[in-house]
Amino acid sequence: MKVVEQKISRRDVIKAGLATGVALSIPSISWAQNLPVDARTVRMVIGDLSAFDPVVATSDPTRMHAYAIYDTLFGFDSKFDPHPQMVGKWSISDDRKTYTFQLRGGLGWHDGTPVTAADCVASIRRWGQVAAAGQLLMSRLQNISKKDDETFIIELKEPLGALLTILAGPFMMREKDAGLPPTEQVTANIGSGPFTFNHALAKPGASFSYDRNEKYVPRHEPADGLAGGKIVKVDHVIWDNGLAANQQTALAALQAGEVDFLFAPPFDLLPVIESDPNLELEVLDKTGTDNFLRMNCLQKPFDNVKARQAMLHLIDQEAMLHAAYGDSKYVKPVTSMFGNETSLTNDENTRWYKKGGDPEKAKQLFKEAGYAGQRVVILQPTDWAESSNMSQLLAVMLRDIGINAELAPSDWGGLVARRNEKVSVEEGGWSIFISGEAEANFNQVITNPILQMNGVKGWYGWPQSDEFELFRTKWADLETLDERKQVALKMQRIWWDYVPQVPLGQVVQPIARRKTLTGIVSFPSYVPFWNMQKASN
Repeated sequence: MKVVEQKISRRDVIKAGLATGVALSIPSISWAQNLPVDARTVRMVIGDLSAFDPVVATSDPTRMHAYAIYDTLFGFDSKFDPHPQMVGKWSISDDRKTYTFQLRGGLGWHDGTPVTAADCVASIRRWGQVAAAGQLLMSRLQNISKKDDETFIIELKEPLGALLTILAGPFMMREKDAGLPPTEQVTANIGSGPFTFNHALAKPGASFSYDRNEKYVPRHEPADGLAGGKIVKVDHVIWDNGLAANQQTALAALQAGEVDFLFAPPFDLLPVIESDPNLELEVLDKTGTDNFLRMNCLQKPFDNVKARQAMLHLIDQEAMLHAAYGDSKYVKPVTSMFGNETSLTNDENTRWYKKGGDPEKAKQLFKEAGYAGQRVVILQPTDWAESSNMSQLLAVMLRDIGINAELAPSDWGGLVARRNEKVSVEEGGWSIFISGEAEANFNQVITNPILQMNGVKGWYGWPQSDEFELFRTKWADLETLDERKQVALKMQRIWWDYVPQVPLGQVVQPIARRKTLTGIVSFPSYVPFWNMQKASN
């Protein structure tokens, strides 16, 4: 196996994890024996679902859960254009400051009560306190109110051209659930979407079950991304949490027909999948995922811009990609904050990139930042092998230049909980975590919370740049792609001067499925449960 410049191979990283007790126990695949096995049940290994409220948590598993049980006012199609979803009709005043929305017929909560305009008003207000796009809406909002049970009105202080795009973001909840503070989790799991959450069969840490909502009325348009008719063609979907912790065991279950879908099979195992006549690899997300490390800008040492810039020079993207994915045709480095293949991709202020990184430059910048041996705590998700491997290699890179780096291993659920903490590492906080985001979402300046730089009100890491936020706010009023490209150059210049995060490379991750499972909707990051169907073995 090829050895990276730090003299640590991917295999070495994995061995190091085993030696330090990071290895995961291998669960039995006999779990499937007590679950439905008919052709109307789909069993999926997607990831660790530990948080269920999409306002409190923004992880991909949480949002996939939300798309199953909740519905949205508007939905994005495969080109990220918004289309009415729960909305039946809407109109706009001549001065473009007052919007009237009427809900379509047939909308009902899973508890049997009808969806009302009051539910939607409360849901938008709760979401608007924390979401990037919601905060922009709230800054322009004069009032939002219920006109009658099916109609609500949004009155703006000034026109907001991106309003419909913004309204594709929040999931609609019952008024009594949306009345909770955005920091307090909604636990009812009662929505109006195409699936109901089966509380009786919920087994935290093992599996969660979803049943077809027989009363759901889909739209008449064809399914396209997250828009159109959400037609459910199976009776049950079982989300297996237990197998997510061990991909080899998950693949064995897929081969045995005990599961139907594996969201992110390890790259080492792709040849095994390709050789199995009953399995198929499929790329649902054509532009893939951009991996990145996020720094805590509120705490030492990364409250100092020099320390953040040091990380930009330290990282060897090729080594990181190799540690995570081996020698793969599916990966490449990233230098633009907008990814490699979006309409906004550019090379402004990217001279920092150097193949192999520049450890000496990083060491110099840490010195200029006044680094004095503070602990740098890296949150390491042990149930996400690729991120875990990159976290371990990152710790080595930091130690090699004299940084007091340590790993804090936990499952992804534990990482999600800890990254909320804004306190110092001595008080249980953190310094760095590694994550990924669909590259297509880096084109969504208004709706992607990762692109916020509004301090403690923003996304984890809490970077703050008023200049950047002025450009991001203006984005909602830009009408042409050329205008957006010009502003994107200015945003990227600020982004790489400030360094809220550091890119670790792009990966196009295929999913694995049994050939009997077809009709899966293609969309970045999320796998909708509707439209898919399963033939008998």
